[in-house]
Amino acid sequence: MSSALVLSGLFLYPVKSLGGFALTDAEVTPRGLRHDRRWLIVDERNRFMTQRQHADMALLQVAPAYNGFLLSHRQRPELLPLFIPFEATPERTLFVTIWDDVVWAWRGTPEADAWISEALGRPCCLVYMSDMVRREVEPELNPEGQLLSFADGYPFLLIGESALAELNSRLPSPVPMNRFRPNLVFGGGAAYDDDSWDSIRIGELPFRVVRGCGRCVLTTIDQQTAIKNSNGEPLRTLATYRKADGNALFGQNVTGPGYGHLRVGDSLHVLSRK
Repeated sequence: MSSALVLSGLFLYPVKSLGGFALTDAEVTPRGLRHDRRWLIVDERNRFMTQRQHADMALLQVAPAYNGFLLSHRQRPELLPLFIPFEATPERTLFVTIWDDVVWAWRGTPEADAWISEALGRPCCLVYMSDMVRREVEPELNPEGQLLSFADGYPFLLIGESALAELNSRLPSPVPMNRFRPNLVFGGGAAYDDDSWDSIRIGELPFRVVRGCGRCVLTTIDQQTAIKNSNGEPLRTLATYRKADGNALFGQNVTGPGYGHLRVGDSLHVLSRK
């Protein structure tokens, strides 16, 4: 008999494609966890930057601070930690491109732009998504009109501990959960049982499991060193047994209830299956 399902981890990533940190409890908003991926780094063409093209972004460490977070560089102590508030002010705006979407955003401070440009060795801007921006989950899978932050495509990513354990049993060297950047981690149950989930409840909040998450080269980057695995692991192994429609799947893209509160230790119940 499978063990009870429980929310075992909550993770926040204030800046898209930079590191995150663990929470014991979190507010849920229409775009995901409060403050999740509301900041974005863009290049001189105002196009979004990620570790897919710039693996050294993994060296920018994010730590919680009062009403915001601190950015530091793992290998350059001379770059003093930079404080970024959770929310920007609407003093300067610009249009930015993320995937196929063009949205307007608020500029961060000139000091933040200078710090990140120095840290990454190229001209960059830090921008913030206002609550007034309307960016939606892909329409054909979004009957509820769910909103989105600067995340790739969905407000939440859910992964089971048993799935990671099963994957690691196949790998020459195990990988940590941070390679996959989940917001919600659960314990209990069989590996990949969540493939069949449709609607679930975590604590008192309803969620919809939309589809498996297709993984990219970012999973091959060590988040401590920014070194890419020359053997393509764990993506290479995932592709041997978790491939569908050309993608190696790991974790579930999830939409949420709008508003609420989650705590590590909340029970997870499967309400319906696909």
